[in-house]
Amino acid sequence: MTDTVALITGAARGIGLATATLMQAEGRRVVMLDRDAEELEQAAATLPGALAIPCDVAVPQQVAQAAAEIEQTCGRLDILVNNAGVADFGPLAETDFARWRRVMETNLDGVFLMSQACLPLLSAQGGAIVNIASISGLRASTLRIAYGTSKAAVIHLTKQQAAELGEVGIRANCVCPGPVNTKLALAVHSPEIRAAYHDAIPLNRYGTEREIAEVICFLAGSRASYVTGQVVAADGGFESTGVGLPALR
Repeated sequence: MTDTVALITGAARGIGLATATLMQAEGRRVVMLDRDAEELEQAAATLPGALAIPCDVAVPQQVAQAAAEIEQTCGRLDILVNNAGVADFGPLAETDFARWRRVMETNLDGVFLMSQACLPLLSAQGGAIVNIASISGLRASTLRIAYGTSKAAVIHLTKQQAAELGEVGIRANCVCPGPVNTKLALAVHSPEIRAAYHDAIPLNRYGTEREIAEVICFLAGSRASYVTGQVVAADGGFESTGVGLPALR
């Protein structure tokens, strides 16, 4: 697989960096995008040979420039992982339009812009798109009026991509992580929240960044060659329980 190229957005940390690391370990050339140029540089230094491109996926001009650089430097693209996203939790009454747009422009617009810009390269030999949504796109909860809606839209965008792009050999699938032990989760989830998640998740724990990356790499790879338009919840069984109480499972 040394001639295949995988592009991961939001690759400076968390699930994105774990995915880039695993992609490289599988023998692919890795292209890493992130709007945090300093942290991206530090992350790329841990993956010799990786191409790091500072880019805000919500800005069309930067996306176009990144796609052009990938074409010029790599000459091809086989995998696009749309992982870049922002988490912003708040109630409807406190979510003004500017706050709403900040979430949408990265979480939804960014997926659209990157997919569109990379389409010519992916179409050249067929490829795979893996979009990262969230369990919040599958089940509603409080404080996620913008975040949950953006992720639900990514799920449907994935299905639109699968329906349209299959005839040019591009597969599109979506991964919906549940609670994951990222730095962000550790910062914003109180001990009470963590305990509640542990009680509600059938596997009784948070996932790891590597576990989510494994699902992403499977969907992007040849072992999933007949899988497209699918939504995979990598969540320890959280979505399967619906609103059921742990004591009544």
